[in-house]
Amino acid sequence: MQKAQENRDVLAGAWADQEEYVSRVIRLNEEAYTRTGVHPKALVHSFGCQQNVSDGEKLKGMLVQMGYQPTDELDEADVVLYNTCAVRENAEDRVYGLLGQLKHNKEKKPSMIIGLCGCMVQQEHVADRIRRSYRHVDLVFGTHVMHTLPRLLWEAATSGHMVVDITDSENGIVEGLPVVRGEGAKAWVPVMYGCDNFCTYCVVPYVRGRERSRESAQVVQEVRELVAQGYKEVMLLGQNVNSYGKGLAEEIDFSGLLEKVNGIEGDFRIRFMTSHPKDASKRLFETMARCEKVCKHLHLPVQCGSNRILERMNRRYSVEEYLRLIDDARSAMPGISFSSDIIVGFPGETYEDFSATLALIRQVRYDSLYTFIYSPRRGTKAAQMEDPISREEKGIWFRELLGVQEEIGAQRLASYVGRTLRVLVEGYEKTGEGLLTGRSEENAVVCFPGDASLIGQFVQVRARGVRRGALVGEIAPQQSGSSV
Repeated sequence: MQKAQENRDVLAGAWADQEEYVSRVIRLNEEAYTRTGVHPKALVHSFGCQQNVSDGEKLKGMLVQMGYQPTDELDEADVVLYNTCAVRENAEDRVYGLLGQLKHNKEKKPSMIIGLCGCMVQQEHVADRIRRSYRHVDLVFGTHVMHTLPRLLWEAATSGHMVVDITDSENGIVEGLPVVRGEGAKAWVPVMYGCDNFCTYCVVPYVRGRERSRESAQVVQEVRELVAQGYKEVMLLGQNVNSYGKGLAEEIDFSGLLEKVNGIEGDFRIRFMTSHPKDASKRLFETMARCEKVCKHLHLPVQCGSNRILERMNRRYSVEEYLRLIDDARSAMPGISFSSDIIVGFPGETYEDFSATLALIRQVRYDSLYTFIYSPRRGTKAAQMEDPISREEKGIWFRELLGVQEEIGAQRLASYVGRTLRVLVEGYEKTGEGLLTGRSEENAVVCFPGDASLIGQFVQVRARGVRRGALVGEIAPQQSGSSV
């Protein structure tokens, strides 16, 4: 505990230590503006999970503080930062492809600074590949040194060589970083970083480090400020939010944090992810039921319905234990909706194992699933396991799973027809039909006619039918509850 506190003390002023480099980059940008009459611009693109999206907002915040204007146009950008994901191979392949394309942009605009950061480059073999094969990249940095972007950017702009920093450090959490949040009424709020679970297929503990929790006062203050700014939904983030509280001086767990956030004044709602089944509990479900601002939706990744494969994955729960959690959650919150993650074709998985996954899906009846074909990750135990099933066979299983879930998901969506749902309006749907769209507390997509003034507000919508994977309805008279 003492070491953890010492680490927090070391990092307390970590962002303040960057002030000199912020000033140096500002001066560089002022000189560039004097020469060209154009304000320097920066593009940040984040791949992967919500945690990466949150990190991307901090990268944008630091860049704005250094004098850059945000842009989504590559041709306008003076700095390009790709904030990468390492969870699946196709995400890495996409980054390599985009880096190859950026070589042409660099040739047309030699002053452009190209940077690569995040989970993917925290891996030494990836950083080595960038050094060897992508010499037009100027800056490479990992997950543990993100707060030093001003120093790294200044060095990249003035040194004339590729700057690489993938320091493997788990000293704690840097608070106080500037943030430029995305448009809309939703905000991401990390409550912890890292993971201690070491599932055999997952590279996250190696690139994000061990679990570190933010102090609850920091989380509460951030949410309070967001609510004051008009945000209507906060997503509490962590690789495993159920482990929240480890290493903190205060005695608190995730249920306790939910209660604190729920106690903040204002009209807003709370979501969270991801919740590891091995640490989920009746206390969590009872807290969710008691806290009126917490959405009655639970993302509880199961990954597989076979105990044999779950053991090979090092998930540390059985199918039977998982199903008891589902029953406990439904007992506490009868109307709760569920989503989950499924991996198809894990090394050693047979069709019998896969059939057990289908049986579990049919029993739980998820509203939605995030489904993936197994992707080997270098450095994980699963990557060394024998994997005799072909990619083609796994693809057949995958399509079968999608068919099963499509039917269940459609039935679950239809079950909301006739109900009045409290919907956070996000904007107009993209079909061009002029309907507003948003999500209910249960995470169902709802479309309905309405005025643009409703965007960013809660609206009671009576669901009348289902179309193209979404509920369609109409604004209902004012009611006191979220459903009838």
